[in-house]
Amino acid sequence: MKKFLVSLFLLSSLLFLGGARRISAQDDSRITVNVVLVQLNVAVTDRKGNYVTGLKPEDFQITEDKLPEKIATFEEGNEPTTRLVLSGPDGKMVPQPVAESTAPDGAASSRSIVQGTTGANVFILFDTSNYMYRGFVFAQDSIADFIRSLEGVGKVAFYSYSRDLSRAVPLTGERSTVLRGVRSTVAGDDAALYNSLLLTVKDAARLTGRKAIVVFSNGPDNASLVPPEDVAELAQSTGTIIYMISTRDAQAEPISTAVFERMSKATGGKAYFSKSWKEEKDAFASIRDDLAHLYSLSYYPAANPNRGWRTISVKLVGEAAQKYRIRTRDGYRVLKPAQIASAVQPTAAASSSGELPQQ
Repeated sequence: MKKFLVSLFLLSSLLFLGGARRISAQDDSRITVNVVLVQLNVAVTDRKGNYVTGLKPEDFQITEDKLPEKIATFEEGNEPTTRLVLSGPDGKMVPQPVAESTAPDGAASSRSIVQGTTGANVFILFDTSNYMYRGFVFAQDSIADFIRSLEGVGKVAFYSYSRDLSRAVPLTGERSTVLRGVRSTVAGDDAALYNSLLLTVKDAARLTGRKAIVVFSNGPDNASLVPPEDVAELAQSTGTIIYMISTRDAQAEPISTAVFERMSKATGGKAYFSKSWKEEKDAFASIRDDLAHLYSLSYYPAANPNRGWRTISVKLVGEAAQKYRIRTRDGYRVLKPAQIASAVQPTAAASSSGELPQQ
């Protein structure tokens, strides 16, 4: 009986200590997420679809989870970024120029770093799967014309994909280098679009400022392991715009059409369905115009206990509220530090060639 009681006491002690260790481990594993700067890319159009220029920071009203936010930086089109600071006894927000800086950027950037990059960084993702055999040369021509036409864009990267992602040309300001990368592509295997797009979003997540991915696809995804919802969520949380150009008729691929439209809309971009070479060029021209007319706004979120999905609302105030329309992302999910690290770490093992873009 004594042996039994001693054994029972020891067992109870071990269970108690084990439980205490588990509780302690749980307490130690708690992560406080501090989102300090959120970047928004906002397109403003009139009722005819024409872009509206000349708006000021005071014309915009931002709320996050219905909490009012103060704009920290403001940029129109390809103009330099300005920072808004409180000045004077009346507490007015006064614009100041911002020095250029670059740093890793998840849903937000560090408070000590306010980006000031003029223009966007654009990643072009080209479908070189076996779906592309017929219109391969025409697609290369359309992409090349698009690259030549880009003005006010900081840097351009050219990636291609079939079953694997090829980082053919990392981010560069040399358009001739990107054009050579376009001409060097060859058609290949099955299409793993969402796998490749996720890796491209992770590359873009390492950059501050405006960043956009332009996808040129000629067919559905038939080889990916990740769902498109994961891609869209990461793009939303890292402030990356996704534009989709599909050469398939929207009626012919209803599932892919719905996915492309949802993904682009969620990130503040657009989806295009081009049945001819001319329509492909028109789609690229539309994207170029969109990038040139975006307003870029950022803000430091007000205190918010929500550590999940945060809903963003951007509205115009005054007379502009009734006359114009806004397109931007409608929110983001707060990323934990481990998720941000995973998003911005190089994933070269998943790439068939090339290097990660340089900041």
